[in-house]
Amino acid sequence: MILRLIPALRSAIADLWISYFDAGTGPATIEFYTGAIPATLGDALTDQVKLGTLTCSDPAATQTAGVITFATITQDSAADASGTAAWAYIKDSTGAIVNAVDVTDTAGDGLIKVNTTTVVAGGPIAITSLTFTVGGA
Repeated sequence: MILRLIPALRSAIADLWISYFDAGTGPATIEFYTGAIPATLGDALTDQVKLGTLTCSDPAATQTAGVITFATITQDSAADASGTAAWAYIKDSTGAIVNAVDVTDTAGDGLIKVNTTTVVAGGPIAITSLTFTVGGA
């Protein structure tokens, strides 16, 4: 399946998406979890373990032609738990879920790529850069 959007629509969708990241008065956050992404975002977590939370800049991102580029993301210098990062919630400053994305190491195809998905309690979790591309960009 292929979906391509005209540039103006890609930019409009990207701007709207960023407005959700930036909702509220503070920065968005990225929470890393083990296990499977819930089928319905916001459903109670079952066996998923929250590994840690990174803090986005405020505003979180900019976009050019539908490519959303996050500004600096502050690492979690002391992870909450040990485990294998499999996915992440991105939440606005009020804690409302904006979206969930898969997490893989740099060889994988996850939307968030990290140097290792193995997280050790008390150790760092970091993202050096993050971009999302709206269809067709």
